[in-house]
Amino acid sequence: MSVYGPVVKIHPVVLSSICDSYERRNEGASRVIGTLLGTIEKHSIEVTNCFSVPHNESEDEVAVDMEFAKNMYELHKRVSPTEVIIGWYATGFDITEHSVLIHEYYSREATNPIHLTMDTALQSGKMNIRAYVSAQMGVPGKTVGVMFTPLTVKYVYYDTERIGVDLLMRSRVTPNRTKGLTSDLSQVGCSAARVQDMLTTVLAYIEDVLAGKVAADNSVGRFLMDLVNKVPTISAEDFENMLNSNINDLLMVTYLSNLTQAQIALNEKLVLL
Repeated sequence: MSVYGPVVKIHPVVLSSICDSYERRNEGASRVIGTLLGTIEKHSIEVTNCFSVPHNESEDEVAVDMEFAKNMYELHKRVSPTEVIIGWYATGFDITEHSVLIHEYYSREATNPIHLTMDTALQSGKMNIRAYVSAQMGVPGKTVGVMFTPLTVKYVYYDTERIGVDLLMRSRVTPNRTKGLTSDLSQVGCSAARVQDMLTTVLAYIEDVLAGKVAADNSVGRFLMDLVNKVPTISAEDFENMLNSNINDLLMVTYLSNLTQAQIALNEKLVLL
């Protein structure tokens, strides 16, 4: 945790891209680096995308393909104009002397860029992810150094990213480490089961508070009251009719999409005749 600087919000696609670039690194390379893209707000920095940058590194020097980084950023701007360069990443646990040189380049591309480190080698037993911001230190007029100050890191996701993360989590318990996509109805069933489990937990807590087994928490009570007020007032019969209507619409769309795919495949076969 940090007491200074903005909060860094990282999306799962960024972490997956960094791991993928590390697995595809050149033979003999100890780490990979890349550019971080995202948006900057008043009190937070949201990292939504990234791309790796080729580089060669030895004990004495480091060479980064700056032209490749510029060309990749120009291509990304055509797809996502709102994403800007917010810093750079490197795999590994420590900040090296070469990191200072690379950070100087990104300081010319972005105002006060962040530096993200990802321990892909699991040196501490887990994949530590840390974010830093640099600050100059030293005596005015003399040699000036750079100090990296840690920032608070949080993990956020879009709804579409949550589907991929849940799928990866389920692949951990399968023997071959693979898991296929589930149907829409199966996802609805899983979501309903999770909601039922959460409601069971809430009811058990309320019963314990009423019985005097657990001390009442005013903040929890306010959250529960806000949750109850958000539930629309609707009868069970009307809710069932609405649910069945939506399910029928979903099945109709699925049937039409399958029919369209069959029509396209049949048309391709007829064209080849």
